[in-house]
Formats: sequence, structure tokens, C-alpha cells
Amino acid sequence: MQQATSAPARPRPPAWLMIGTGIFVVVVTLVFGRLAYGLILPPMRDGLGLSYQQAGTLGTVTALGYVCLVMVAGAFAGRFGGQLSVLLGVLLTVAGFTGLSLASDYYLIMVLMLVLGCGTAFAYTPLVSLLATWFPQRRGAVIGLLSSGVGIGMVWAGMMVPYFTELFGSQGWRYVWGLFAAVGVVVAIGVVAFLRNPPLPVGANGEGPRPVDKAAVYRNRRLLIVGLVYGVIGLTYIVQSVFMYSYAVDSGIPPLTAGRLAAMTGLLGIFASPTWGSLSDRIGRGNALVLSMSLALLATAVPIIQPTLFGFTFHYAVLGCTVSGMFTSVLAAATEQVEAREAPLAVSFVTVFFAVGQLLGPAIAGMIVDWTGEFRTMFMFTCSVMAIGVYLCWLVRGFSRPRRAAAGCGDRCSGTAS
Repeated sequence: MQQATSAPARPRPPAWLMIGTGIFVVVVTLVFGRLAYGLILPPMRDGLGLSYQQAGTLGTVTALGYVCLVMVAGAFAGRFGGQLSVLLGVLLTVAGFTGLSLASDYYLIMVLMLVLGCGTAFAYTPLVSLLATWFPQRRGAVIGLLSSGVGIGMVWAGMMVPYFTELFGSQGWRYVWGLFAAVGVVVAIGVVAFLRNPPLPVGANGEGPRPVDKAAVYRNRRLLIVGLVYGVIGLTYIVQSVFMYSYAVDSGIPPLTAGRLAAMTGLLGIFASPTWGSLSDRIGRGNALVLSMSLALLATAVPIIQPTLFGFTFHYAVLGCTVSGMFTSVLAAATEQVEAREAPLAVSFVTVFFAVGQLLGPAIAGMIVDWTGEFRTMFMFTCSVMAIGVYLCWLVRGFSRPRRAAAGCGDRCSGTAS
């Protein structure tokens, strides 16, 4: 796919500015737009009088916007450039945050949550492809640094939500959404200033790259397995992000303490993401996935057995050290199952599985909580899904080492951010 704006006339900004901007895009679109909803949920649910099923449906609607547009966003980025796609995604999330800070009607809020999902779709996957194309030899490190944005965002959200709730009372959650919108505006300015579209490579005869065989990518068995792993990650992580905080509060943990535990998870993730990236380079993506998924399963099981301060502290601490390993390793594994020029399409493809998992997770979890009246059964279901994920990760271990073509970006690799 030829990219109309892929040959920038301006020089590339320094790597730290591009990657730093990318990290904050992740904070705004993925963390504030998706994961922070679990922290805002208790005061928001009380203020609006929502049931757990209605609250779960809002999370599902956000995932619906993501899953419906993630491939569209890839095509948009391929045609108009990754920078424009990322900018559009950030602006959509700003619009959603602004509306949520003001709206009270449930159906309007549902539309605004849908907008957040659309914004994440247009921003996240094109961002990963754009930066991975600029820095092909350091792909794992770059993805790890981007993943650290999840930790940074969760630290901020874990501190801001309880603070604003105490400061402004029942309307504190509205101020949180408004603050997210203000941060998003600043990040949008950074996208315009510091992100650039990578140039399309030119072959030895001056010809452009060959068209990517999309059907071959979609039929790639190894990529399908990696996609299923990402789907398990999407379902299980979004469920704990949305409901673990509520489970802790329901079990008698003070809201401020639970918020600090969530913030600890994000703080650990900041440092764990680059570490897991380096570790996966050394021991292999499959081994890193088995290790991180198994530890995440253990972290989710402990609060089921012991819903105490120790149990929830163990959960947030271990998850903070491991969840970034799953995100980093699975995205790097996806790029390694195909040729380098097919890597952007591969990332978009496996992200569909992730989005489907996030689409199903909150709705299923919300229904289980409403039916049973407690959280343990729902998290037992989550652990069962993660056990399947460990098996799938074990299959990834058996994949042969990636082809040389997937390790770098030669003259034939595609510079599109699709």
C-alpha cells in the first residue's frame, strides 16, 4: 500500500523526542481512554446510578469502537500517514473526555465511550508501526518503552482519581475526565511537532516495495496463535483493570489505599517494560510470554483465595512487574512471524484479537458479578482463560527463530504505518 505522505521533507526529530511523544500518546489513548475507566468506575457508577452490567457495557462499547476501527485505522495510516492517524486518534479521545466530563445521559455516555475506543484504534497501532519502522534494529526496546507509558499513565490515574474524588466529592470523576482532556490537547501538539512519517524505501531499480500479500499474513498459523495470545491478554487485563479496584473496595480496602496499589502497578510497569523487552530478546518471545502469563495468572488467583490487603498488594505488585512483559513480548512476536515489510499489517491483525478480547471481557465479567453478587466467581473465570493463554504461549515457544528478513528493515521493507 502506497503512502501519500511518507516521504517527509523535514529531518527526523531526535529519537528521544519521537519515542517520548509516543509514550505520552499511549498514556492518553490507551491508559486514560481505556484502562483508567476501572478506577473512575466506582464514583462514576454511584453518581449515575448504574448497575455493574451497565458499567461493564460501557467498557464493552469502548472496546467495540476499538475492534471495529483498528483495521480501518491501519488502512487510513497507510494511505495518509501514521502521524495524521495518531493525531486524529488523540483528538477523538480529547473529544470523548470532554463530553464525559459534562454528560449525564447514559446513552450519550455510551456514545462518548465509543468515541474513546475509536480514538485508541486510530492512535495506538499506527503509532507502534510508525516507530518500529523508524527504529527496526531496536524494535523490542522501542515497544518496551512505549509499553512503559501504560505504567506512567496508571501511576497518574491511580493518584488523581482518588484525590479528585475526595477533593470534589460525588462530582470528582467529572474533573478527572476534564483533566484527561487537557493533557490530551498538550499531547496532540506534541504529535504535530515531533512525530514524522517514515519514508518509503526505494529498491535497487528505483521501484517501490512490492504489495504485501494480506491473505498470506492472515493465514499465517503462527501469527494466528500469537493473535489468540493477545486476545487472552486483552480479555483478562481489561477485566482486572475495570473490576479489581472495585473488588478491593468491596472487600474492605479503603478507596485511597486501593488507588495507591493501582498506582504502584503503574510505577513498577515503567521499569518493567524495557526490562521485559531485553529479556525477551535474550530468552525468546515464547519463553517470556510463558513466564509473564504464568505470573499474571498467579497474581490474579491470590486475591480470590485471600481477599485481604496482602492479597491485593500481591496482585498489584506482581501484575505491575509482569503485564508489560506480555504486551511487549506479544507485539514483538507478531512482527517476527512475518517479513519486516509485513510487520505493520501483522501488528494490526493481532490487535484485532486483543480488541475482541477487550470487547467481550467487561460485558461477560459484569454479567457474572450481577448474577452471582460477588467478584470471586468472575475472577475464577478470568483465571481459567489465562490458563488457556499459558498453553498458547507454550506453543509460541516452539516456533523457530525468526527469519532474517523480520529482524531489520532492509531496502524492501515497507515504510507504511498500517
